[in-house]
Amino acid sequence: MSTTTSPPAKTRRALPPLMQLSEAAAERLTKLYSGAELGKLLRISISTKGCSGMSYEMNWVEAASPQDEVVNSNGLTVLVDRKATLFLIGTTMDYKVDKLTSGFTFENPNEKGRCGCGESFHV
Repeated sequence: MSTTTSPPAKTRRALPPLMQLSEAAAERLTKLYSGAELGKLLRISISTKGCSGMSYEMNWVEAASPQDEVVNSNGLTVLVDRKATLFLIGTTMDYKVDKLTSGFTFENPNEKGRCGCGESFHV
């Protein structure tokens, strides 16, 4: 009698979340979602522009499209263009306030470099 054993099933490594919101980003988005952008959702995409080739884009939309991935983080929903998902895996969106500026920033582990002005990146 012969017995065959199959190799043990490979366990898959858990993927990082597509995107997360920092507490500061969630706080700012909460204000926007309940104020001037009431009833809209923030959609994040990547465009080809700038010195390094890619740039983050954010737009307000009425609803998710079939090409959007829905991300829930810190009790809020943001949309990510499906074409941008490979470039954004593991990214944290933050909101920073400095002496002269304020705005959303992206901490993207996939970035390999940025241009001098910081407006574009490459992977």
